[in-house]
Amino acid sequence: MASVYDFTVKNIRGKEVKLDSYKGKALLIVNTASECGFTPQYKGLEALYEKLHGKGLEILGFPCNQFGAQEPGSEKEIQSFCEVNYGVTFPMFAKVDVNGDNAAPLYRFLKKQKPGLLGSEAIKWNFTKFLVDRDGRVVERYAPNAEPASIEPDIEKLL
Repeated sequence: MASVYDFTVKNIRGKEVKLDSYKGKALLIVNTASECGFTPQYKGLEALYEKLHGKGLEILGFPCNQFGAQEPGSEKEIQSFCEVNYGVTFPMFAKVDVNGDNAAPLYRFLKKQKPGLLGSEAIKWNFTKFLVDRDGRVVERYAPNAEPASIEPDIEKLL
């Protein structure tokens, strides 16, 4: 696989989505959770999306229950939670594993392209973010505590 565009994933409603449908866009790919201390970042992610979507940004949210079982709900419950509590309008996808033997192929790729501290590929917690350029190349990885607003200058450079 040469870029994120080579992957197909399921959206939160269970429909297959080819990521090549986002060709030419900058992507911020985030593993999310509804019961995490970082969950309020949904607000910041949505603000970024509203501000920059028209310039070519897409934010892709992938719920994950691997960290402290902080995403226990079904896809329908997750979607409702995001919409009701944070007004999320950016695309959300089916729940995935981001680490281990059952890690989603997209996440295996992201981690290989941009390892974390000390070269570790493992994702440490919810709300780890990967920034992808308009050509589908992973250009940066951000820690869970990186607030969405702090990433805006890096995103702007890609738009």
